[in-house]
Amino acid sequence: MAHKLNWDTDGHDWPHRDRSRFVEAGGLRWHVQHWPASTGSAPLMLLLHGTGSATHSWRSLAPLLVPHFELLALDLPGHGFSGPAPRSSRGGDDAAQDGASMHGMARSVAALLATLGLRPRWVLGHSAGAAIAVRMALHSATASWAPTGLIALNAAMFPLPGISGALFSPAAKLLAANPLIPRLFAWRAKNPDVVRQLLKSTGSSFDAEGDRLYRQLVSSPAHVAGALAMVSRWNLPALAADLPSLRTPVHFLVGERDGTVPPSDSARAQALVHEATLQTLPGLGHLAHEEQPQQVAEAVLRITER
Repeated sequence: MAHKLNWDTDGHDWPHRDRSRFVEAGGLRWHVQHWPASTGSAPLMLLLHGTGSATHSWRSLAPLLVPHFELLALDLPGHGFSGPAPRSSRGGDDAAQDGASMHGMARSVAALLATLGLRPRWVLGHSAGAAIAVRMALHSATASWAPTGLIALNAAMFPLPGISGALFSPAAKLLAANPLIPRLFAWRAKNPDVVRQLLKSTGSSFDAEGDRLYRQLVSSPAHVAGALAMVSRWNLPALAADLPSLRTPVHFLVGERDGTVPPSDSARAQALVHEATLQTLPGLGHLAHEEQPQQVAEAVLRITER
């Protein structure tokens, strides 16, 4: 796939570049960002971004959390500056060895944590990142990993409703199978208005830096291909069916104006989880942590200090 993001050129002004490094784990090369604990007793929090995003998503929130936590952020497989997810020769939407499936991503993140020798006490997952956090907590391969709680920000736990949900996954599979689609999308994304419209549809407002960083990401065919691979291989009905088995507490944070994931989905998920809370973030959209990081940081700290 042409035009993979290059760290020396595309990443020369990446947010918190001084916190970045590259790690080989789970069959791929990861881009990770690490903020050491400011005190010896600060718990580790893992930050998992959503589909189509990268570590830049935490650029404003991380500095507000780091006085209270040790932080680890990463680019998911196929996203940002991380390598593509390992592929499987076996069939099935959630084939165990397919790194782009939900099970595969959960295993890959667990392998990264094992390589780094880190065990997070908290996981903050945004959108699809929240689904990965739940799958990790459910996964037999990570049964020894027992975080205090999961914080699910605008969590993507269910298929899209109605005809969109019925068509989206098959359409994503067709798009992901066509190598020309990521190139076409990346070419279209060079038009600033295209990316602005995409961001506007989330219900969130953005500053110039956020607009620039997302435009940089989606102008990369490799990044677009990674996002398409992710959405085309996920099995959200299976995740929803497994939610009643989850014993890790989940704290849902919901942007009132989320235009990507219906806010009601978090209430649906809360009803299925054994131990869960829900808090609405007034006036915020899908990318709440980018538009109002202070408000989100305060909500996170209220949860973790209980």
